[in-house]
Amino acid sequence: MDSRGIAPMERGVPGHHELGCRRHIQSSRGAGMDNGLTALIAALVGVTGTLLAPIFSQRIVFRFQERQFERQQRAVQAQWTRDREETRLSERRACYIATNTAYRRYRIQLMNYLWDVHQGTVTPTCRDELEAARHAHHAAFAEAQLVASSVVLAELDAIAKELAQAYRRVKRLEEGNPVRSFEEIEQDLQDLWERWKQMRGLMRTCLGVEGPSSRPPANQA
Repeated sequence: MDSRGIAPMERGVPGHHELGCRRHIQSSRGAGMDNGLTALIAALVGVTGTLLAPIFSQRIVFRFQERQFERQQRAVQAQWTRDREETRLSERRACYIATNTAYRRYRIQLMNYLWDVHQGTVTPTCRDELEAARHAHHAAFAEAQLVASSVVLAELDAIAKELAQAYRRVKRLEEGNPVRSFEEIEQDLQDLWERWKQMRGLMRTCLGVEGPSSRPPANQA
């Protein structure tokens, strides 16, 4: 101690003031490092975002274009399906018109020829007209086999067989070797006309012109 009673500061031992300064300096250095690290991270994030932004933008654009392409493809497919159905319906309508005309013509020629045979007035012209109607009927039926619906085709096939039988019976009657009488053949051809009316109804239903007609119940005894 000196003459004033104050003990001298021990060498190498810092005082309270010096310790406070050192803590302040260390705290300032730590805060500075934290701020620098934060700035570095922010810079890295910014650079990363800048680099990845075009990639994300391209992916978003690609997804949008992909979805738009899919919508366009669906629209094209739907339009193609509609066009195909319309084409098929148009072809079927034309086929049914031709078939209806050919079948009616063939039946009428059979009726006319039957009467000529019955009256004995058959001429080469009558034979030519019958054969022309017969060939036209065969051509129409051949086309219907490719276009008609299964329901219509089954009925057309049944009527075609009955017309073929009627043709053979008329020819047998003409040759003088009949298997059925004039009246019976005539009735067969009349029955074919009634059956053809039902055939037309099936065609109209197939084309969507009208719904299937409901047949009245048979009378019970």
